[in-house]
Amino acid sequence: MKNNIVMKSKDTMAASLAECFLTINGNRYNFMQAINLEAKFNKNKTKVPILGKTGKGNRSTGWEGEGSCTFHYNTSIIREMMEEYKNSGKDTYFEMQITNDDPTTSVGRQTVVLMDCNIDGGILAKFDADGEYLDEDMDFTFEDFEIPEKFALLDGML
Repeated sequence: MKNNIVMKSKDTMAASLAECFLTINGNRYNFMQAINLEAKFNKNKTKVPILGKTGKGNRSTGWEGEGSCTFHYNTSIIREMMEEYKNSGKDTYFEMQITNDDPTTSVGRQTVVLMDCNIDGGILAKFDADGEYLDEDMDFTFEDFEIPEKFALLDGML
């Protein structure tokens, strides 16, 4: 194994070196309150029976986007979307842009833009007399995405 190429520890991404922006009704917000976020691409698959095989195959038939995030409880932006839906029935769709950028790594930046995001719900009011700070969780779906900036390949990957 003396010719085994390994990743350098400096090429791990620092977890907190990121940016998150929300574009809601034409307003672009720096969502600096975010503590963590995860957006997932889930493929829908159908089991396919195949004559002559004992097992079934798997055929992709579509996809769904879903995500979750935790952020500091210090903005009413999400609550305003819930109130708008309650009062008018008008649902709010928005865009979310997430960039990871750790200057120590050799891979550069990655930016993912989630489009047609829609919240599943959220916290209306909260307190914790014994807590250190307040945060809140939000689940959401998205209907499209693009990756305008992509990480470079690490040396030795290709």
